[in-house]
Amino acid sequence: MSDDPTRFTTADWWDAYWDGTPLPQRIGHETSTYVDQLLTVLDRYLPDGGASVLEIGGAPGRYLSYLHDRGMTVTALEYSPVGVELTKENFRRLGIPATVVHGDMFDRDLGIEPQDAVYSLGLIEHFDDPVAVARAHVRLVKPGGILIIGAPNLQGVSKWLHGRLSPSVLETHHWPATVPENWDAYERELGLERLYRGYIGGFEPAVFGRLESDALVDRALWWGLRLLRKPFDHPRARRLRSYNSPRWSGYLIAAYRVPGPGAE
Repeated sequence: MSDDPTRFTTADWWDAYWDGTPLPQRIGHETSTYVDQLLTVLDRYLPDGGASVLEIGGAPGRYLSYLHDRGMTVTALEYSPVGVELTKENFRRLGIPATVVHGDMFDRDLGIEPQDAVYSLGLIEHFDDPVAVARAHVRLVKPGGILIIGAPNLQGVSKWLHGRLSPSVLETHHWPATVPENWDAYERELGLERLYRGYIGGFEPAVFGRLESDALVDRALWWGLRLLRKPFDHPRARRLRSYNSPRWSGYLIAAYRVPGPGAE
């Protein structure tokens, strides 16, 4: 396996993606029922307050702001120059004393000390080699520390809808990297102890953002999804978030303990 896998995005692509993002940005359990599900996983598996945590691909620092409020020492590693400046400015406005590093996770000389926990949310699917991506994460975790990797689910109805409404998403995402069975290889090779792996969030209509089709039926479908956002985000819809499967759910996430001192 290569330590420089095929990339489906570039720094310029991410610069354009982050350009114009409004600030400040922070999140909490009240942000949405979907975010609540994701934060619940972080709450359960990340260390208690006082620990050091690194987010890879951390712009603009929303999740790190939440973890800072939990008492953690936070660092962001960001590949995009625009993303770096955006994250620094976001933390400045929020009054958060975070460290923001501009760099590539595959660089072995980043100058980042190993952390108690490392995570990424929506990164692994932008490369063709999950093993190389996970290995780059593990290098930054202290022995015995925690690793969390999350990705949007691009199977089932999500893949079909993106293919109809926003096919460019499938050009910048390697959908096989979001299949949990394809994560088995890095779990074995890196000796990770799996604490949790599963789908969360139920169906999430908000992930289908930009409409790229002019077909009338696709426009109607897109507007229907937009109309579903509010009812799906209502507290009474929490039960819908408990129905999860590769055909339906919006997100896949896994938590691991990396090998401790002396592990082979």
